[in-house]
Amino acid sequence: MKTFLRSNRFILLMLSGIVLGCIVGALRPDFAGNLAFLGTLFVNMMFCVVVPMVFFSISSAIANMKNVKRAGKLMGSTIVTFLSTAAIAGVLMYIVCRIFPLVSGQYTVTEGEIGETLGVTDMIVNFFTKPDFTELFSRRAILPLIVAAVLFGFGVQMAGGPETKTAKLMDDITNCIMKTVKIITYYAPIGFFGFFASLVAVYGPELIGDYSRTLIVYYVMSFAYMFTFFPIYARFGGGRGAAKLMFSKLFRPAAMSFGSCSSVATIPTNIEVSQESGISKDVSDIVLPLGATMHMDGSAMSAIIKVAFLFGIFGQDFDTGRAILAIIVAVFSSVAMSGIPGGGGTGELVICTIFFPDQLAIAYPIAIALGNLVDPPATMVNAAGDYVVSFIVSRFVDGKDWLQKRLK
Repeated sequence: MKTFLRSNRFILLMLSGIVLGCIVGALRPDFAGNLAFLGTLFVNMMFCVVVPMVFFSISSAIANMKNVKRAGKLMGSTIVTFLSTAAIAGVLMYIVCRIFPLVSGQYTVTEGEIGETLGVTDMIVNFFTKPDFTELFSRRAILPLIVAAVLFGFGVQMAGGPETKTAKLMDDITNCIMKTVKIITYYAPIGFFGFFASLVAVYGPELIGDYSRTLIVYYVMSFAYMFTFFPIYARFGGGRGAAKLMFSKLFRPAAMSFGSCSSVATIPTNIEVSQESGISKDVSDIVLPLGATMHMDGSAMSAIIKVAFLFGIFGQDFDTGRAILAIIVAVFSSVAMSGIPGGGGTGELVICTIFFPDQLAIAYPIAIALGNLVDPPATMVNAAGDYVVSFIVSRFVDGKDWLQKRLK
């Protein structure tokens, strides 16, 4: 027991912060509603460090590769895997929503308000680029930052790759940033306490009210997906013993992502457990930052459950044709939506614009509310899944027996 407590004391402290925050939020909502700043402090500190870490880790990993073809193969297999697992998650959630209807009887909704919407071309431009270099280094520009990091990494490769002083400098900066992140995570239990105290205080009525059935379905499905499909993915990626190894490390990124509600803030923890699992440094340094904005199994599931909930409210049938479109939209709209807590509402706006253009002012606020309530488990599935996906990518890049070679 002493060995267990010593080895897992930090995880236990984080979970204690979450549980204590929920209790305080439920018992003293008037007081707990003012504690959100404790969580904001933690997330802001993480973003200030993680944003440059995303740039340097990706560009350094590509720049220091001795084989450029490996970089292309790594990125190609990563993106295909992301899209495949998200599609699986979306299909599973649709099946569950068909089995367990989310809305029964009449539902009263009130008119809401929305701001000005962006066109499709504007959204594409904003997702992948920024008009000024300084705008790249922002938590709201993670995907454009990744694009810039990839281009810069290949630029260093063309200039000499790992033999250049730039490549060595970027690798050293990445290591220093990781140590800085470790210092900041000591504050995590306090941040988690404040975040969940405020969350329960603000959304407490909804947690036991109209949204309760939908939330139960989503929370149960999130954990079921994680404990059922993650070991399948790990076994496929790493072969015999991979699932057991994965489960021994999974709890740390799962707790960090559930508590911070941020895939980006979980990147350092994911990199740490990936390298402890024997995954190549270049694989973890590319797959995990990319996963923070592109691997969104939890967001795909939340998109499907939002659409199913809204179809029920408006008395429409969520048939197979609409389901196929919803799954496609869920997979692609989730990209770059969940790198920051709450995702900024962009994903909800995309979904509502496509499926409920005539009821947009009503559907959008409902989708936003659901998004806030399912954010912790959705982010947990997203971010913890990034670590699991690195097993699959390792199989394609390093061979199907990569784990057995590491364990020898």
